[in-house]
Amino acid sequence: MAAQQEGGGKDEIKTQFITREGTYTLMPLSEYSKPARVPYNGQTSTPVKVSFVNINDGSGPPDRICFNVGRELYFYVYKGVRKAADLTKPIDKRIYKGTFPTCHDFNRLLVSSESVRLLVGFTAGQIQLIDPIMKDNSKLYNEERLIDKTKVTCVKWIPGSPNQFLVSHTSGQMYVYNEELPCGPTPPHYQPFKQGDTYSIFTCKTKSTRNPLYRWVIGQGAINEFAFSPCSSYLAVVSQDGYLRVFNYDSMDLVGTMKSYFGGLLCVCWSPDGKFIVTGGEDDLVSVWSFQEKRVVCRGYGHKSWVNVVAFDLYTSTFCDTSSEPRTSTDNDVQHKSNCVSKKDSSIGNSTHGTTQQNGSQPRTMCNSNDNFSIGTNSSITTYRFGSVGQDTMLCLWDLTEDVIDLPMGRIRTSVLITNSMTLPRCNSLPHSQKKNAVANDWMDGYAHPVPNATVNLSTKFATLSSAERKDSQEKREHKRNFSLAGRSEKASILKSNHMKSLDDSIKLLGTPSCPRLDDVTILEPLVCKKVATERLSSLVFREECIVTACQEGLVYTWARPGANTAAFSDYSTTAGRDGVNNT
Repeated sequence: MAAQQEGGGKDEIKTQFITREGTYTLMPLSEYSKPARVPYNGQTSTPVKVSFVNINDGSGPPDRICFNVGRELYFYVYKGVRKAADLTKPIDKRIYKGTFPTCHDFNRLLVSSESVRLLVGFTAGQIQLIDPIMKDNSKLYNEERLIDKTKVTCVKWIPGSPNQFLVSHTSGQMYVYNEELPCGPTPPHYQPFKQGDTYSIFTCKTKSTRNPLYRWVIGQGAINEFAFSPCSSYLAVVSQDGYLRVFNYDSMDLVGTMKSYFGGLLCVCWSPDGKFIVTGGEDDLVSVWSFQEKRVVCRGYGHKSWVNVVAFDLYTSTFCDTSSEPRTSTDNDVQHKSNCVSKKDSSIGNSTHGTTQQNGSQPRTMCNSNDNFSIGTNSSITTYRFGSVGQDTMLCLWDLTEDVIDLPMGRIRTSVLITNSMTLPRCNSLPHSQKKNAVANDWMDGYAHPVPNATVNLSTKFATLSSAERKDSQEKREHKRNFSLAGRSEKASILKSNHMKSLDDSIKLLGTPSCPRLDDVTILEPLVCKKVATERLSSLVFREECIVTACQEGLVYTWARPGANTAAFSDYSTTAGRDGVNNT
């Protein structure tokens, strides 16, 4: 019945889906894209990314949305689920020549109705600071590509700092910039600052301070994404070598690692309380890593291709007060949590490394893995909701529950004799009758334990590859992704040598807490797994009233949450009648 309500066959693009809290509905008039749409030709692999900022000036919708499509960058008023998008009136539109925007991030510490600060990274390696409202304020970093010539993969303002930002490249290096400092007319000379296992950190060797302030060299291959913890003290980095590395950002110490089951890791995010990190990548899996226990808690199997984005949904996680029963988060809870975060951020100074402080910055507020720094001292999360999107055009929603988290590491689940009298841990909070989205027939609906044949099949797909097969497959993947350093033979030789060493280390890690076999870890089944686009998905943002997704075709979709869509439909029906559009 649920499948019929959601419409059509397995491969049909869905316009709504059902979860425990109700029905999510696609809002057709809230679609953002280029004002003059042209057929997607697939000529560029640059992902379409989405960034939001709230200016809250009281004069209208407070949110602004930025997204890139090909060579173009757009900045619009975001009207949410109740108002139709007006694509003919962007606040700002930019078309670049010779390079493509790849990622962007707003400075949320310096926001007003007259000015916002937006960082944009490009395929040629440059970083631009622009103001989409004032439009005449622009700075360019790494303009001559003297610092790094490779594509920018991720750019973020450093939490608590109004003028420092962090940039990662496909060269496997990250750089710390200060927007007020120049980059210099010559290539920078570096001196060692700190070194650890699989990473090194350098500073510029110059008489006067210049950009970059720090250069991080991490792992082998491209750095695909990084994310700061909610308390701002830790940094999670995922690389093409398949490793998640977690650093104490201030002391520059490596505090934990995880290895993908196969291939590179492409995306990473932190849970709202900082206790878990979720990654996705080329093994088609989402992996949940415990920051406290330094181990993989579970892996989620639902996607049929690479996972491009993972993100936690703060608004549908379940919280528990010490003095009350568990409850689903409400608007008041969300506001409380947001206040908690903002209060902590307000006490955080500019970025510091070790004992070195730049520009009079103050040391940041430190946190540890036991801090409930996002949800208050009397609350804890009992069910985490997170989502993922991938190149298979699928949107998956996952519930991470306490019974899954508490399962011990190393339990060989396929050796358990399953009988009708046994009570097995559930992999999400829905009753069995509502589970309409089983990923494969080989998996037992509603349980964290697969049948033996399913485990053999999935394990065979990843874990039974010989060393030669792994080498051949990985080299083909590297050639396809083309992340070698400038194509020079010497660097290519070094890269190949380092790759073989990394391959040997990966095989040694298989079966450890950092990379458990599929037999030894809980397999999570998606709560929802729906095809929602025609092209691969590249962005996922959870907002209070909606979920926002974007695909490679350059379409940004808004999915109204249950409750929000009821009021939205009444507003949309009036607009649809006026414009002659049928949304039913």
